[in-house]
Amino acid sequence: MDIAYFTKTLEGLSLERAAEMTVALGFDCADLLIREGHAVSPERPEEIVKAAKLFAEAGVRTPMATIDSTRPDDSTSRLVGCCGEAGIGQVRLGFWRYDPSRRWKLQVDEARRDLDGFERLAERFGVKLTIQLHGGTLHSSGALARQLLTGRDPVRIGAYPDPANQIVREGSEDWRLSLDLLDPWFCCIGVKNGGWFPGAYGADGQRAWHSDWYGLDEGMVPWNEIVPHLVATGFAGVLSVHSQYRVPREQALGKARADLAHLRRLVAAAKEQNHA
Repeated sequence: MDIAYFTKTLEGLSLERAAEMTVALGFDCADLLIREGHAVSPERPEEIVKAAKLFAEAGVRTPMATIDSTRPDDSTSRLVGCCGEAGIGQVRLGFWRYDPSRRWKLQVDEARRDLDGFERLAERFGVKLTIQLHGGTLHSSGALARQLLTGRDPVRIGAYPDPANQIVREGSEDWRLSLDLLDPWFCCIGVKNGGWFPGAYGADGQRAWHSDWYGLDEGMVPWNEIVPHLVATGFAGVLSVHSQYRVPREQALGKARADLAHLRRLVAAAKEQNHA
């Protein structure tokens, strides 16, 4: 398993500084976010190769990148091609948003046509393109994502479950069910935690509820159960650690260090138990 830091928190930093910060946090792998305002812009795909080299020089591998594309057009082809050239094995695609004003089946058919094109791009450039479970999309749960994945080559198209997204946003399932549904495409998992807390009662007498992100050892996602399962089943993909905390960056980075330490403790304990 590769434990990679999702570089979203490093928005606005140079490539060099982003690499330094990833090392300072204790990570030896990165999930490189390719987005305007971040270290690599999708308008400059050639920077992807440069980024991978800079991170490697700092001692950080880049097994994964994240892009926002949902159309297999020429600009996306350049992004995917540069990821392949940089040796990045997995690339997370963008989100196919659910539009409640349109029939679900029509939207799924459109997304599947897009994915047909992405599967060809993946084969052409020798990478795996993944679909992340995320709220507000046609793939918020394992069951929904499977509608898009069925019939696809798991060497080229992968599944990226995200248990905290499924709890805090939508798409909640037993985590075992999600992983079972997404086999054999399962190749990456989003690592963060979150939960819900009660708010005040409104004028109509109904209590409001709110969600937030919590430390890896504090939220509703049972990572103490998921990690041992991943170890026991020989999962060899990417654990992408997200720092979604709604706090200033330095505070979020401190929480990321704590999350990494907790995750590594869970992995070490699971490996020891597995070999007992």
